[in-house]
Amino acid sequence: MTIKEALAFGRRQLALSSSSALDARLLLEYVLQKNHAYLVAHTDKELTTTQETHYLALIGRAARREPIPYLTGNAPFYGRDFQVSPAVLIPRPETEHLVEAVLNWAKEMRLTIRPLHIVDVGTGSGCIAITLALLLPDAFIEACDISPAALEIARQNAYIHRVEERIQFHQGSMLDPVTGEVHLVTANLPYVADHEWTIVGDGVKLYEPDIALRGGHDGLNLIRLLLDQAAKRLAPGGAIYLEIGWQQGAAVQSLAQSHFPSAKVDVLKDLAGLDRIVEIVHAK
Repeated sequence: MTIKEALAFGRRQLALSSSSALDARLLLEYVLQKNHAYLVAHTDKELTTTQETHYLALIGRAARREPIPYLTGNAPFYGRDFQVSPAVLIPRPETEHLVEAVLNWAKEMRLTIRPLHIVDVGTGSGCIAITLALLLPDAFIEACDISPAALEIARQNAYIHRVEERIQFHQGSMLDPVTGEVHLVTANLPYVADHEWTIVGDGVKLYEPDIALRGGHDGLNLIRLLLDQAAKRLAPGGAIYLEIGWQQGAAVQSLAQSHFPSAKVDVLKDLAGLDRIVEIVHAK
């Protein structure tokens, strides 16, 4: 089987995917440990028997909706690659909007507060905490997760991106492991409501961790808990950035306003024009 034939076979087998060509290419790049340019320049190159067997096995797993990032062991986020496993949620492009919003807020806050004390709750792969550590080099960052397996992945990613000495990782719920006032809280908590679970795609439902997805009857159980804790811990002028489901903007905005009556609370939209981030800026 040549590279050209392998790609064509992969596209056919993954035809039900809206990204069949990309998925087939990513899997072949992973098997061959080569980049896209190499595939384009060597379309007639024959795969070894071992490579072909490995590729066909991965295509079979992908055809059963197993996510490509779990098959290759990494996923892109904010221009960098992060290791992932079924112990962590796969980073999504939508979460990059949270990072952008934080950076806009931090431009002003860093003029008056240094170092910023940042806590990333439910850190998972660590993609948010690590990206902020790279982009806000003078910040003091802590990252919390209840899953030891997720924290192991996050620590590996911090080491890969050379910020392992900049982030303190804690196993624990919400803000429980953290002491002192906090200037910034970021969180991509589970927010899928019980009634929405039946329409979640198989690739998510069958393979990604329930604990990182399901947020209770209305999807807001953990968001409520975090807001309860943050109301006692957020420094004056501090901020909270929460990723939410596209139908949850008004509900989370109302929750946030009840916990922080004098705060400025906004719902930020993603590139599709859907509610995606709730921004809570505490009164100074």
